[in-house]
Amino acid sequence: MLPTVADVLAMPVVRAGEPEVRGGAAGLARPVRWVHVGEVADVAALLAGRELILTTGQPLARGTPAALAYLESLAAANVSALVVELGSYVADIRPHIAAAADRLGLPVVALRRVTRFVAVTEAVHRVIVADQYAELAFAHSVHETFTALSVRRASLDEIVKTAATLLNSSVILEDLGHRVLAVTARHDSAADLLADWETTSRLLADDATVVPVGPHTERWGRLILRGAATTRTRMVLERAAQTLTLHRMIERDRFGLHRQAQTGLIDDMVSGRLGDEPEAMARAAALGLARRARYVPLAVHLDAPAETDPVARQRRAAALLDAVGHGVALAKATALSAAEQQRITVVLAVSRGGDLDERLNRVCAQIAAEVRRVEGVRRVVIGAGAESDSLLDTARELIHAGHVAEVALSLATTHPRPFYRSGDIRLRGLLSLIRDQPGVQRFAETELSALLRHDIRHGGDLVGTLRGFLDAAGNKTELARRMNISRPALYDRLARIERVLGVDLTDGETRTSLHTALLIRDLAPRAEGG
Repeated sequence: MLPTVADVLAMPVVRAGEPEVRGGAAGLARPVRWVHVGEVADVAALLAGRELILTTGQPLARGTPAALAYLESLAAANVSALVVELGSYVADIRPHIAAAADRLGLPVVALRRVTRFVAVTEAVHRVIVADQYAELAFAHSVHETFTALSVRRASLDEIVKTAATLLNSSVILEDLGHRVLAVTARHDSAADLLADWETTSRLLADDATVVPVGPHTERWGRLILRGAATTRTRMVLERAAQTLTLHRMIERDRFGLHRQAQTGLIDDMVSGRLGDEPEAMARAAALGLARRARYVPLAVHLDAPAETDPVARQRRAAALLDAVGHGVALAKATALSAAEQQRITVVLAVSRGGDLDERLNRVCAQIAAEVRRVEGVRRVVIGAGAESDSLLDTARELIHAGHVAEVALSLATTHPRPFYRSGDIRLRGLLSLIRDQPGVQRFAETELSALLRHDIRHGGDLVGTLRGFLDAAGNKTELARRMNISRPALYDRLARIERVLGVDLTDGETRTSLHTALLIRDLAPRAEGG
């Protein structure tokens, strides 16, 4: 930052001349770009602005009209200050000169002692050059920093956070609808920063703290500094805006910025990186989620062919998010959503009045109907977790909602529900929650391993026969009909199962244990290609 007139007057080499401000004190905060020694009356024609003029006072000694014209010309040239060494040509600064300096806002300073002007110019120029070097070094650092972010395709949040760190102030990225896409708060909480953001944003002045984002003919957002502007503000914000523009161009075929912002917020809440409820609520509200509502975690799982092509996966994810968003809008609700492979997680906001299940039935039915329109989707199920007034608690329940949806998708039913809770998925639901525990896995292996090895060695399917027997509740006649084999052939298979496992299939507890082991096996994740 350039030194001010006051900074120059505080330098030891200037203080040695016993400086005294005689007029124009209001301009002491003006920056000094250069120091110029001049004794000619028309020196203003040689200046570029923001210079500090050193003189022995010759132009002021030519009579009052000429002296006043001299001051007027310096003010018109945007000179920062006039420093006059008394003694050689003028004994003192006359009152009418001081009055003119006050009127023009041009600091006029008297030096009572003889001062080496060359020492003053060297000292000031040393500071100015050092400042210019620091600014060049900072500009180079900013360029390198944002270039690195572009090369590694950093996220919106990281780009905005970098700008905020460089400026040590809060920075917000918003779209043209004044919805916040990314925010980094400094010296304030994000909740306070984003309170009634749309109104605040619309009233902002178009100054150095507000920079448009996007190509000149296709603006899509604004980058906003919430703090005092400095000489570095515009440079950093414009460089960040360029990086964001490049990010948008690269990501154009993936997800919209609004979707990315929602995905990032959900991920921050689920992972625990965001642990402040007011901040979470402020960010969610800035993305369109209703405040003062009941929040319900939903997981939308679907049966559809897996996409191996990355571009096709991205397009399907975008189509699914669009479908969910459309379904939520048709049900007159608001939500945050994020896509992962064959599933979508949703934080739904519903009004606090009325019957929750009735409202969920309506919203989930609309979501499922829209998702089924996406190409390749054969079946849709929606799992729901516990409602909460807390956004963070709701986000933590998304994992549970996902377990419910995963199990519900595996259920064979002719009467699907609009949504499923834990109580709707019976034993499978319980097992889905504990399936990864070693003791549960050992139980399933102990019950079934002998039969699985027998099938591998002999190329048979006694496990399938056992599953059919248990599904038919032990009804051998019905099982023989389903398998299209004779009853004696079935009896033989069942006898072999009893011998291999060393069990009695007429025993109720044995059937329950074997059925539970088969369910655990069904819920276990399969290796690729296995």
